[in-house]
Amino acid sequence: MPRKQSDVEKSLEAKGFQRAKGDHNFFHYHSKAGKKSRVFTKTSHGAREIDDNLLSQMARQCKLSNKDFGLLIDCPLDRDSYEAKLIAQGAVEGLTA
Repeated sequence: MPRKQSDVEKSLEAKGFQRAKGDHNFFHYHSKAGKKSRVFTKTSHGAREIDDNLLSQMARQCKLSNKDFGLLIDCPLDRDSYEAKLIAQGAVEGLTA
């Protein structure tokens, strides 16, 4: 199901992604410890909606299944749960005491 680009971008920023503008809007995930990770995705400047194919690509870039990416965007998957998934995959380092 296509989604509004603005809704997807707002949700990504609320979950720890930081926007960097260029020829596209790039979103890099920053851990709760403030470290920039290798996890990123992007959106185009001209699009108003993101179709299912692009949402699937964004899900892969964010290291999530399509279902989990939908939950991330719709908010049931909060930042803490998302970061725990990234730590389990080795994509982000966990906090050290």
